[in-house]
Amino acid sequence: MPGEVGMQHLEYLVALSRERHFGRAASRCHVSQPTLSAAIRKFEHQLDTELVLRSRRFEGFTAEGERVVTWARRILAERDELLADIGRSRGDLTATARIGAIPTAVPATPLVTNLFLQRHPGATVRVEAISSREIARRLAGFELDAGFTYLDDETPPGTSQVRLYQERYVLLAPANHPLTRRSEATWAEAAQLPLCALTTAMRNRRILEANTAAEGARFTPVVEADNIAALYAHLADMQLASIVAHTWLQAFGVPKGLTTVPMALREPSPWVGIITLDRKPNSIIAEALLSAAAAIGR
Repeated sequence: MPGEVGMQHLEYLVALSRERHFGRAASRCHVSQPTLSAAIRKFEHQLDTELVLRSRRFEGFTAEGERVVTWARRILAERDELLADIGRSRGDLTATARIGAIPTAVPATPLVTNLFLQRHPGATVRVEAISSREIARRLAGFELDAGFTYLDDETPPGTSQVRLYQERYVLLAPANHPLTRRSEATWAEAAQLPLCALTTAMRNRRILEANTAAEGARFTPVVEADNIAALYAHLADMQLASIVAHTWLQAFGVPKGLTTVPMALREPSPWVGIITLDRKPNSIIAEALLSAAAAIGR
């Protein structure tokens, strides 16, 4: 029969699945690499099952290992929620809210997190800029409490949602370009400029491509980036153009030498909001974030 499964074993496995490297996983768990490796081998012995593929380095998980990692994430999430619930019963929510946000929504996250932290001063927040698909995957794997993402046909099923705002688009272009003297720019016109854009892994990019295609043009940027900071760096240094969400301007402003032109509206404008897993009982952190978002949205 398998021996007793300790939470520490589960934490080591989850760290290894995240880092994909024994040394980095050990550092994340604040133990030595031999300690982590020995603990995982002991766990495999207790389960009488090989979990990790090894050679001279980490090679991945066996099929059984992948299933154990999935259960480990869920068990650890339930443990954290239990502790958070006990803390809330004492009037002291001290857990960390783990949030994934699509890059275009990162500037809007303080709207919710500020109110969340005001209501729960003992809590903390961790925000990661990731793709909408990664948000869906990590929510399902109990690695996130909530995601700030588009609410559309790509939103994963089985989630609770609160709308925050509808995204509008603006052309950022060199101030001396003729298009900047227009009251608005069409998508076909903007597509003719040397553009900088997010990669195709990002939902925002796929929306821009669809809007451009609807006007019979192709969206072919000359520079792609997986984050807004890299995109803005190229705009400032190379005097490229970009079609950006209006929230970017609030957070990052307009680079020197560029100006803005509203993009022609295409209906319906996409909604951005917060999503959490829809389950009973729900995560205390998830409920608190949804409540803050609902208050902001009113």
